[in-house]
Amino acid sequence: MNRYDPHQAPDPKEWNELDETERIDEVLQYHKHNRIRLPNAVLHATFHVIVENQTAMGDELNVARTLKRLMSEGLDRHEALHAIGFVLSNHMCALMNGTASAFSESLYASELESLTLEKWRQPDQSSS
Repeated sequence: MNRYDPHQAPDPKEWNELDETERIDEVLQYHKHNRIRLPNAVLHATFHVIVENQTAMGDELNVARTLKRLMSEGLDRHEALHAIGFVLSNHMCALMNGTASAFSESLYASELESLTLEKWRQPDQSSS
């Protein structure tokens, strides 16, 4: 893999050949190279990697389809990754604060299905 660019889908085979640390480093380098300042760059990169991993899996979790749909609605690929990552982060927070006892793939898939450009652009969503 040359360099990670969230605006271009990484080749799934090349992406999967990297270990998790290398994937996170690739995402960190992209943001550093583009001078994108983040409050927690490693956490941000980790969510990028999780969503990219899920996308590389195909439509097992509805992520690849959601990514394509959000892009067809007008988001660039990077912002669409953030929108999906936001949905994922809500599930992770629920697990961490005890309001969910297990990760629900069906609920995650359902929330991705209902995620739209309009919902993402609501002030309480996209600022996160």
